[in-house]
Amino acid sequence: MNASSSQSLRFVLFATSVTAIGGFLFGYDTAVINGANTYLTAHLALNPTQEGLAAASAILGCIPGAMFAGFLSDRFGRKKMLFICAALYAVSGLLSAIPRTFSEFLAARIISGLGIGASSMICPVYIAEIAPEKWRGRLGSLFQLGIVTGIFLTLFVNRIIQGMGDEAWNTSLGWRWMLGMEVVPAVVFLGLLFTVPESPRWLTRQGRTDEARSILIRVDGPAHAEQEIAAILASTSRTDPPFSELFTAHFRRPLLLAVLLAVFSQFCGINAIMYYSTKIFETAGAVKNAAFTSSVWVGLINLVFTFVAIAFVDRLGRRPLLLIGNAVQAAALLLVGWLFHTSQHGPLLLVAVVLFIAAFAMAMGPITWLYCSEIFPNEIRGRAMSVAAFVVWVACYIVAQTFPMLNDSQAIGPAKTFWIYATVSLISFFFVLTMIPETKGRTLEEIGRSWKPSSSR
Repeated sequence: MNASSSQSLRFVLFATSVTAIGGFLFGYDTAVINGANTYLTAHLALNPTQEGLAAASAILGCIPGAMFAGFLSDRFGRKKMLFICAALYAVSGLLSAIPRTFSEFLAARIISGLGIGASSMICPVYIAEIAPEKWRGRLGSLFQLGIVTGIFLTLFVNRIIQGMGDEAWNTSLGWRWMLGMEVVPAVVFLGLLFTVPESPRWLTRQGRTDEARSILIRVDGPAHAEQEIAAILASTSRTDPPFSELFTAHFRRPLLLAVLLAVFSQFCGINAIMYYSTKIFETAGAVKNAAFTSSVWVGLINLVFTFVAIAFVDRLGRRPLLLIGNAVQAAALLLVGWLFHTSQHGPLLLVAVVLFIAAFAMAMGPITWLYCSEIFPNEIRGRAMSVAAFVVWVACYIVAQTFPMLNDSQAIGPAKTFWIYATVSLISFFFVLTMIPETKGRTLEEIGRSWKPSSSR
């Protein structure tokens, strides 16, 4: 790699890494409630319904956050919306640490959800729009790496704070510190955003081509800049099409692919394990400390195998990783269900769960966000990605709400629950095999043009 290429890579890697902090905050905020919930429940004397609402309240904010962020980012720019996400995380962390009533706590968590929902849409889009096609897969996977890093580190943040006092201290103050610590990375994110550029594709669509050109030159040199600007101008108009345009023949197929991929990424049961891993291992007969250790293993494997995706997504492509991941997911979930069915609750259960997590972390986890951010044409990418993120969060909420009911049901129970998730992974395998086109090595404009009828390209 020559000096110019090395400098370009450093520039793009810095910009995308800063954006990936939005993923870290997403992961932190998603996981922190698991450690705080027991003490929060005791402090505010919550009933079971309120306790469940406390855990799910952020997701309720994610849904509108994802839905409205696309329109706002198309109108005002990706970078401005990233600032708003950082501010929402910081405000939520502060307000979550000082509530006097349950209503105040819910309001704080919904603000957090708005930040999560918005960042889940904007961060992948920003990375896709600034990264050159030769690096886009690896750089796009940094968002998922941020999420899983946030989830993993939160386990230890909660554990450290929990160890700072006794049960009474944790009930009074410990949970406040767990939630309030989010302010630190949120402020760092806010400060670093001043140093990253706006999306060059958004700038070009706004007629600010000189600004876009200077950014694209830093991304991959003058030739790349001129080629990209010409392609962007040729593929888009300055006027934003109406939201209803998403459902026309031109955009219907990529929208359908994104929505189905989003649904499969959640209905495979990933967040049943991420939210309830300790409960799953306790159901299988593990003592509390052993269940926590098992949850740490789940988080560690989730982190490690995200690096597998980063290493191979631009070499093998999106489709091969998705096919391998879904096949392994289905096999692992079938095994988990069989172990519950036959009451075999030893180390093999942890191995099967970890195998599922590894398969998800190297494929469906990062590639869902990456693929959805790649496949939409420039003029509707923001709003279309909002729809995909909206579907992710609705599906996530459904899984989070239904898993305890399915798991505790006399008629279904844990074995059949995991077999249902295995069936979803199997359907997802055939969906990828028959419907998902490869995007590796193609520019966003090439991908966008591919959805048009051949006569109009």
